Amino acid sequence: MFKNTLQEIADRTEGCLDVLIIGLDGIIVERVRQKKAEFANFDIIIAEYTSLIRKTKQIGNDTELGGLSEMTISNGNAVFVLRLVSEDYFLTLVLASDGNFGRGRYELRRAELLLENEFVI
Repeated sequence: MFKNTLQEIADRTEGCLDVLIIGLDGIIVERVRQKKAEFANFDIIIAEYTSLIRKTKQIGNDTELGGLSEMTISNGNAVFVLRLVSEDYFLTLVLASDGNFGRGRYELRRAELLLENEFVI
């Protein structure tokens, strides 16, 4: 089910380079990489962003702002949209800088709702 859901996100989002489900421990659970992104190695970047997500979650809890739901990190050539789907897992969409950001966010939210029962313990 994960692979199909990620493939739908990739197919529906213009400029999609990579879609992943990742644990907060940095381990990739599932991935759909577009052919145009085969040159790029996002794994190191995503591992670093995982620690950023953990820290940001903690700050939100410590300051009583509430739980983290989504983060966007924009670099020169790529945009990373990270959406938590449970306490321990998040979806990551990597877009080309000119990709369809709004559609990507919509597709991640849709996937979160489709997958929420898969992450219930």
